[in-house]
Amino acid sequence: MKTVWRKYFGWWRITAFSISLLVIVPLVVILLSFLFPTQEIWEHLIRNVLTDLLINTFWLILGVAALTALIGVSLAWLTATCDFPGRKIFSWALLLPLAVPTYVLAFVFLGLLDYSGPVQTQLREWFGSENVLFPDIRSTGGVVTVLSLALYPYVYIIVRNAFLTQGVRTLEVAQSLGYNRREGFFKIALPMARPWIAGGLMLVLMEVLADFGAVSIFNFDTFTTAIYKAWFGFFSLSAAAQLSSILVIIVFVIIIIEQRMRVRMRYYQPGRHSLQSQSFKLKGIKAWAAFIYAFMILLMAFIIPAAQLLHWSFDAIQDEINARYFDFLYHSLLLSLIASALTCLTALLLSYARRHHTDRVTDFFVRTSTLGYALPGTILAVGIFIPVASIDNMVNNTSMRFFHVETGPFFQGTLLVMVGAYLVRFMAAGFHSIDNSMQRITKNIDEAAYVIGLKGLSMLRRIHLPMLRSGMLTAATLVFVDVMKEMPITLMTRPFGWETLAVKIYELTSEGEWQRAALPAIALIIAGLIPIILLIRQSEK
Repeated sequence: MKTVWRKYFGWWRITAFSISLLVIVPLVVILLSFLFPTQEIWEHLIRNVLTDLLINTFWLILGVAALTALIGVSLAWLTATCDFPGRKIFSWALLLPLAVPTYVLAFVFLGLLDYSGPVQTQLREWFGSENVLFPDIRSTGGVVTVLSLALYPYVYIIVRNAFLTQGVRTLEVAQSLGYNRREGFFKIALPMARPWIAGGLMLVLMEVLADFGAVSIFNFDTFTTAIYKAWFGFFSLSAAAQLSSILVIIVFVIIIIEQRMRVRMRYYQPGRHSLQSQSFKLKGIKAWAAFIYAFMILLMAFIIPAAQLLHWSFDAIQDEINARYFDFLYHSLLLSLIASALTCLTALLLSYARRHHTDRVTDFFVRTSTLGYALPGTILAVGIFIPVASIDNMVNNTSMRFFHVETGPFFQGTLLVMVGAYLVRFMAAGFHSIDNSMQRITKNIDEAAYVIGLKGLSMLRRIHLPMLRSGMLTAATLVFVDVMKEMPITLMTRPFGWETLAVKIYELTSEGEWQRAALPAIALIIAGLIPIILLIRQSEK
């Protein structure tokens, strides 16, 4: 009997299954709402909302995908295979925009380029208002540009690794076939990097679908903003759930496409020298054109926003630094610390379960547990809030029936719900760092531990944990910063009066208070720079 339990169940497999329920339950709740639609709600959605949401989402996905591919691939090629002034600096500096949340970049661009902003105001003073034709930043093109500048590093870092692997040897092969450098890039190097480009674009598209802050600042209606309005504007949780179900289907379609691309991906490293292959030197106007192009992207995506935020924060620091501001900072740090610790602990148990059981069932539980990162925060907030509200109603009804005492909301609006949503959303960020370190520990070490009488949790505590220290630190840092920047989950599940830096930025930017929002934005960027520095150091190693 004990043998049967270990073979088909086992505590580690049960652990993996229990963790996967944290993702399965919200998804089932959301999808069940799609199977039982409310006729009045769907008539309203189809008549007034759904068409615009689908059109806006389509153009947003198409525009951001095209622009991030253009910027990310071109910069990856230049820094990986070409030698031009500043190349070594640009190779890592072009990752810095990852530290800037999309909603921070959005309100900086609006504050600078809107009609009443300093750029258009100065242009009207110089040339007269009738002679200034400035593109409207509050448009589809403006949203696409901002999101592309914030998200291009996802494509850049992945595709750059592909080009580094190919090296200039690909161009040498192209030249042997009679192609020049330009033809070699388009006919050989670019097709060989296609799987990596597709992988980077999938990450970008998932971020676009999950974005709430930037599109809400631009008043650009997408599914994430519609879900929030349906819940908090019209007080219709069922409408929010049914809108979420449509977005879940779109996300699943993208996941399936990404998995098909990944199946086709093959990676061959012909030798260690290929990673250190020499670049070819650009000369004259081409070299300086490459420098100007890379510098302009870095200027718009990081330098100008950071400089403007510093300028605004100096003007607002006397008015904003008070006891309440330190409460916002304390709330953000506390949530991030609790969520990162809990996520790392859960990810460690999940990785250990995968180490003990390599069957398909356990692998399915592990993959399901890390699916939350692909789901927008608004969906998770709705999917978690509905079962929590049901549990509260059951507790209240039971208390009224047996004790005649009304308990009211017991779990709703608590830190427990917030941290649970963070755990589901960022499990993948913690798990992959820890699991990669776990896979480097050979099974010979486990066998040696068995010999000295260590097994289970005692082996994990005394043998594996010291060897996983680096992976645990990386995972904790990534989750910490992600929680600091997370807006929709915090906004939709926070206890009454519980404000964080991200929530404060949303409240101030929704009122057009760009300068007052600069100070919390600077704090978030500084926090976001931590994993970027770790990533750069790791890539250098």
